Amino acid sequence: MPFKTVAVVGAAGSLGRPIVQALLAAGFKVTAVARESSTSTYPEGVEVRKADLRSVESLTKAFAGQDVVIMTPPNTESGNQILFVDAAVAAGVKRFLPAEWGHNTRPGKLSGPMADMLSDKTKTVDYLIEQAKQHPNFTWTGIATRMFLDWCLANYNIFGINFPAKTAMIIDSGNALTPTSSLPFVAQSVVAVLQREGQTANRYIDVVEHHVSQNQLVRLIEEEAAVKLAVTHTTSKEVARIRDEKMAKGDWTAFIEELQVFGLSDGVDRWVKEEEIANAELGLQARDIREIIREFVKSQSA
Repeated sequence: MPFKTVAVVGAAGSLGRPIVQALLAAGFKVTAVARESSTSTYPEGVEVRKADLRSVESLTKAFAGQDVVIMTPPNTESGNQILFVDAAVAAGVKRFLPAEWGHNTRPGKLSGPMADMLSDKTKTVDYLIEQAKQHPNFTWTGIATRMFLDWCLANYNIFGINFPAKTAMIIDSGNALTPTSSLPFVAQSVVAVLQREGQTANRYIDVVEHHVSQNQLVRLIEEEAAVKLAVTHTTSKEVARIRDEKMAKGDWTAFIEELQVFGLSDGVDRWVKEEEIANAELGLQARDIREIIREFVKSQSA
């Protein structure tokens, strides 16, 4: 039986909102599961259930009657998802989408600081695999989308581009290609996965919209915004030094520098081969990258 009801944890967040909008447009009945103190607002038609997000019992009640649970909490809160899995199993949920989204966390895909920083996500998927074996009616799907192109341009200068300041910090040559997906593309991938429930059960899926370089992004932004960015240069070694200093202090923002080192350093091949991604299988169409940049520039100028 096709999935009909979907609970989204973190539905008011940067990723949750476009996913909720895409689900509604596709005809799913959506429930936002929020912490008890939340004052967030949601689109018309979304049911809101508040819960103690640290209580399996409370979450089980919030997940009651839901076919699917999708995790889209802030990255700082995406590590401990085990209790959400337990609640979903207890509530009879049929499909669980963990807060993967970024890099593929399956064994052998990551190494170094990135593997350490995302180790809780790895443990969550390991736990999901075991739960699916024990509970035949419970399934999961992990979706790796790599960095969110539009969000990363607008937040934390992850691509080294500070549009309001009209500056760009290029790491190494600036020619390294890294896989990315825009938020609307990620949202459509979720819809596509749920519309193919049997085909996507108990699988880890990679989707990629575009491989981009810093130099390419600088050029497109300059053309679309009719501005000239003040470009400076640094090295991945220097960025790694800053990352390590932050990590030593327990500063979670070290993840920003790790994203830069991991994805933008010269000599590190992050290209995802076409045969390794599920775009065609899921019927996903990448938008023209210039259109994505144009929307970003417009959003920054509003």
